[in-house]
Amino acid sequence: MATAVSANRLELLQIADAVAREKSIDKDIVIEAMEEAIQKAARSRYGAENEIRAQIDKTNGDIRLFRVLEVVEEVEEPAVQISLVEARLDKPDAAVGDYLASSLPPMDFGRIAAQTAKQVIVQKVRDAERQRQYDDYKDRVNETVTGVVKRVEYGNVIVDLGKAEAIMRRDQVIPREHIRQNERIRGIIYDVRRENRGPQIFMSRTKPDFMAALFSQEVPEIYDGIIQIKSVARDPGSRAKIAVVSNDASIDPVGACVGMRGSRVQAVVNELQGEKIDIIPWSEDVATFIVNALQPADVSKVVLDEERSRVEVVVPDDQLSLAIGRRGQNVRLASQLTGWTIDIMTEAEESERRQEEFMAQSQRFMDALDVDDTLAHLLVAEGFTELEEIAYVEAEELLAVEGFDDGLVEELQRRATDVLEAEARAADEKRIELGVSDDLADMEGLTPSMLVALGEADIKTLEDFSYCAADELTSKEDGILKDFGLEEQEASDMIMSGRVALGWISAEEAFGSGEDAETEAAPEEGEALAATEAAAEESVSPEA
Repeated sequence: MATAVSANRLELLQIADAVAREKSIDKDIVIEAMEEAIQKAARSRYGAENEIRAQIDKTNGDIRLFRVLEVVEEVEEPAVQISLVEARLDKPDAAVGDYLASSLPPMDFGRIAAQTAKQVIVQKVRDAERQRQYDDYKDRVNETVTGVVKRVEYGNVIVDLGKAEAIMRRDQVIPREHIRQNERIRGIIYDVRRENRGPQIFMSRTKPDFMAALFSQEVPEIYDGIIQIKSVARDPGSRAKIAVVSNDASIDPVGACVGMRGSRVQAVVNELQGEKIDIIPWSEDVATFIVNALQPADVSKVVLDEERSRVEVVVPDDQLSLAIGRRGQNVRLASQLTGWTIDIMTEAEESERRQEEFMAQSQRFMDALDVDDTLAHLLVAEGFTELEEIAYVEAEELLAVEGFDDGLVEELQRRATDVLEAEARAADEKRIELGVSDDLADMEGLTPSMLVALGEADIKTLEDFSYCAADELTSKEDGILKDFGLEEQEASDMIMSGRVALGWISAEEAFGSGEDAETEAAPEEGEALAATEAAAEESVSPEA
């Protein structure tokens, strides 16, 4: 009988070793799981209220059970506590807070106890396996992996990576790609998450990073860092654009990515199910990069709006459809590649729009200055677009216009000044009617028309204005002062000046001090507002 017991104990260690190897987890974790299972079974026999500990000898597999009691001054829970007096009968140097362990006789597992122990072990091993999978893959995001298709469920693909499973959701599978069970497949890991059902590894074949990784594998110059991939834009399964630049002037980045007779790019195309790939030379000059990105269309003119990251691209009439692409694909990919919003128009459309702007500006001068169309057209043609330019420009600039003499220039500037002053008076009356306070009107940089716009937005006092953030005023979409050409930094400086005037913060806090005052940027709006709200509340009277 002793031999049988010894064999069973050794078998316990062999099982722990086999499970640890199969699940790629530490053997100690499996033995800990077994000890916990034995403890649970022992509690069901000796009483769940008792604190039972199990210990498995890692050399011979012996199982020992202990009952653990905490030494206390006064016993409140006899099942898990022992008084200091009783403890010192067994251990003379016992102290409060110590734990005493007394051996329990070995026990035979019944069917129910064994089943319970098995469930505990399975759960602990599964938890350890999930933790190991998470630890193995959490740092492998953006890494290309190869696996075997285990099954396809409602368009989602489950991929066996060897020691773990990954899921490729239907929106991460290349459209019209037929994936079969047991087929080897490549993809990029784009996310690893802990979830209740275990770690989830998410794979993709549609992410731009996957194409970049494929080029890195096929083009040694990219792997070595000689050629750099700047950006990638994809319409998965249909078309893609990739921008590359060489750090070595002697190496053509586009040619290196294409390869001899297109061998390198063709390997990527084959992996991506025939996706057409445009390889674009990247350029530091934004206009040049955008022109390259719109290939194969020819571009006549590019006008950048850097504040809004928008660009107007003018193309010949016969190139419009090519520039836009089928269902807008070409311009959409070019926009994604460059990070700019691209508006495309033909030369005829641009000419028509500019003619409309020319006529509108001319009409403004005709109405305001009471001049004929010839004189108004001449002013616009010379680059004058606003009444302020005519009213306050040096007289010499107007005299430089062919046919203008001193008398005409003086009269034009007088009329422009009169119109602007009348508009300012009307705006000031409107400002007063709206209830915009004088302290806000005294703010340097705010024109009467701006004050009217603020009043209509219910910003009527210096305090209201000082609570604003710069983008609330200047945002091109819904900024209160978006029509006045106000720069965000200008707005930020005015807001800070208002807070200084109200005593919420000091000038040094707002703009820096000494030599740094000219170069130090104003604090972030959110931070400054948070820092001064308490002071603002103190500065407001109880009646307010």
